[in-house]
Amino acid sequence: MNPVLCRPQRSGCKDGLKGFTYSALKCKHGPRHRCCKHYGDNCISYCIKGFVRMFSIGYLIQCCLRIPSTFRHLLTQPSRLLSLFYNKENFQLGAFLGSFVSIYKGTSCFLRWVRNLDDELHALVAGCLAGISMMFYKSTTISMYLVSKLVETMYFKGIEAGKVPYFPHADSIIYAISTSICFQAAVMEVQNLRPSYWKFLLRLTKGRFALMNRKVLDVFGTEASKNFKDFTPKLDPRYTVVPPELPLELS
Repeated sequence: MNPVLCRPQRSGCKDGLKGFTYSALKCKHGPRHRCCKHYGDNCISYCIKGFVRMFSIGYLIQCCLRIPSTFRHLLTQPSRLLSLFYNKENFQLGAFLGSFVSIYKGTSCFLRWVRNLDDELHALVAGCLAGISMMFYKSTTISMYLVSKLVETMYFKGIEAGKVPYFPHADSIIYAISTSICFQAAVMEVQNLRPSYWKFLLRLTKGRFALMNRKVLDVFGTEASKNFKDFTPKLDPRYTVVPPELPLELS
């Protein structure tokens, strides 16, 4: 297959990176492997469009998340309106989503050209390389979600291939195991838990998650009471093996 190269369109377009990007996005013909299914674009414009689209989505999502806090202080601090649009986290999330998609698509297209075939193995390699994009937006929540979805996907792929037995409600079991890991961390090592998730647990339990006697758990070596050094629960000595440190007036 002889690829037809697209010439950059100079009308209304500056030279340099902007001109190259514009011509690549407008290019409908060019190098596209016969196994690639993006029929309307060549491989280069396919990757660039994916980056631009997902970068825009990530940027707008982060902007929307910051709108409530920004407008709450807008009357007293009008300058905070600029921080809504020119915030580091906005570009970080956009760079993460954009690079994740573009690396995945670019690697998939590259492997089709190199191996001259389309294989499910390409998705595995492309997904691993796309994980590099996490350096732009380091999020424990996203990492755990992707890992859980990876386990779920591999399990159902194994069922389709006949190599893994089917268990009823396996997806619910996997989700329950993932949640139990988070709860175990909330009890044994709160310092390693994402602060926003810890606040969510406190709201969900009306603060009861913080009322545990974590000092007795320090023997396991996880520093369970690291963030609760000043907290000692008032225990009823009638139901404790070790006398409590604080006196309790019994009614």
